[in-house]
Amino acid sequence: MMASSAPDIQLIDTQESRRWQDEMSDLVTEPAELIHLLQLDSGQLPDALRAASGFSLRVPRSFIRRMRPGDPNDPLLLQVLPGASELQQVPGFSSDPLQEAEANPLPGVVHKYHGRLLLIAAGQCAVNCRYCFRREFPYGDNHLSRKQGLAALGYIRSRTELREVILSGGDPLVLNDRQLAWLSGELAQIVHLDKLRIHSRLPIVAPSRVNREMLEWFTGSRLKPVLVLHCNHANEIDSEVRSALLRLRESGVTLLNQAVLLKGINDSVTALEALSESLFDAGVLPYYLHQLDRVNGAAHFEVPDQQALEIIEQLRHRVPGYLVPKLVREIPGVPSKSPVL
Repeated sequence: MMASSAPDIQLIDTQESRRWQDEMSDLVTEPAELIHLLQLDSGQLPDALRAASGFSLRVPRSFIRRMRPGDPNDPLLLQVLPGASELQQVPGFSSDPLQEAEANPLPGVVHKYHGRLLLIAAGQCAVNCRYCFRREFPYGDNHLSRKQGLAALGYIRSRTELREVILSGGDPLVLNDRQLAWLSGELAQIVHLDKLRIHSRLPIVAPSRVNREMLEWFTGSRLKPVLVLHCNHANEIDSEVRSALLRLRESGVTLLNQAVLLKGINDSVTALEALSESLFDAGVLPYYLHQLDRVNGAAHFEVPDQQALEIIEQLRHRVPGYLVPKLVREIPGVPSKSPVL
């Protein structure tokens, strides 16, 4: 009996590893298919096609399964379906609202804050959120090839004030575990670092990504592992997501969430209360609630500051303080996130 158990375990691990990669190769990328799958009005298709020509549609099927068929106002659908509102030119909105080009000292590195920096580990996401502030980011100039990765590591070694590296993108978890294991191993050898943080939406939109290989490299070094998720609505958290988050938690990963306040999606105290409670039930602490970064194509999601402040004040009366995320915005040139007051 014992002799037969090892092959079974190996088979399970191989299947687990392959599952998320299969899911990434079978994304829905055509607006017509998404509209068909959700039984929506085909009259939306022309506008969706025009918007998708500038910023493509990408969404995992596991995320689509959490959407309500026939509901054009489903809060998950609204985050991913291209539409006519994106085509409007609105004053004050730009291609680089955070002026990240000015904090990009070498390819793949965004260094804005003291003590930490971003590595743009990947130029793609599993899902293209329509409000993404990097929808026009020059990923082609920031591809972290092996050569550029070594240069970025050299930069990190030279900046001894750094304590934390944040893997971002795109979404770093679209890379395979071999690449990420190499990168995390190199970072662990830099003596002044003590934390490895990942910003990712993949455990939410495609929870199969949380596999054994990922947990091994992410939690297997001396660096403290922190995962900042991006979840905007309680409906995004289903049983499979909860199982993935439990695996991360049991492996010693600190789990935080940052959401974006989005008109028509989560701009009510009821929606934010449900989100905070669902996150906490899954072992995740609400961290930030971002005011929208003013990127071209996203103006229709913007919530006025006064309304945002009123919602947060109402939320303080509904949930414990540790479930109230910090309402912030990012201002170019300011050395930290700025509270919305």
